Amino acid sequence: MKKMSLFTICLIILVGSWVFLRFVVGGIISVPIPGSVIAMYMGLIVIAILVHISVEDSLFREFRRPILETLVDDKRRLHRRVLVVLIPLLLLGYTYSIIAQRANPPGSPRDAHPSPPLQLTYKDEVIGTMQDVVNPFRHYEKDDPEAFKAHVENGKRVYHQNCFYCHGDHLDGQGHFAAYLQPLPANFQDPGIIPNFQESFFFWRVAKGGPGLPAAGTPWDSAMPIWEDHLTKDEIWDVILFLSDYTGYQFRTFGEAH
Repeated sequence: MKKMSLFTICLIILVGSWVFLRFVVGGIISVPIPGSVIAMYMGLIVIAILVHISVEDSLFREFRRPILETLVDDKRRLHRRVLVVLIPLLLLGYTYSIIAQRANPPGSPRDAHPSPPLQLTYKDEVIGTMQDVVNPFRHYEKDDPEAFKAHVENGKRVYHQNCFYCHGDHLDGQGHFAAYLQPLPANFQDPGIIPNFQESFFFWRVAKGGPGLPAAGTPWDSAMPIWEDHLTKDEIWDVILFLSDYTGYQFRTFGEAH
């Protein structure tokens, strides 16, 4: 059997290393490796090969022998012609892969917090204008703490029966189903959520759910159902009281933020 040249061995090592990094490490053993990381490792491998063949003059002469023979030997004229065609084609394919536009999915124009309607409704009942409607049980917080506590407890019950699967036990948007939803459920522990919205806005979002969002909310990906089909008005208001009580954040009142 003809002995394999040093150049061929180095070429096999180089190609084999790329295949191992790209498809074995980055496909079977681990997650896909970024191209920049693969390029860094391949650079180290090339340096290691160059160091190895340059240690002795005999190794370097053995490495370059097939290259020189291919360039000057008349018996390898066909090899030269193949390389003259193959090398530009490889460079062309590599260049095209870099500059070609990829078929990326279109971005979603969805507005996370679309503007609410002027009037707040529950089913077909008009409750009032969005900016004027207040939680009918909020005044109990000062006027009748026991009654307020009862409404908060009822809101807690409703929340844990219906809402915690997505919004989580701690109202942090980390419920059992949260990781599988896009967009993610609201994190009520975020200081930028409750203090920036009125209770009437929350009532509207809960009552109408994802399907009830206006055009600005397209493509209506929210998984939240239309809760006015399942909860009473009082239950929705009680859940809103519970959100505020549990997190310690106060809802925004018209014209100011707390």
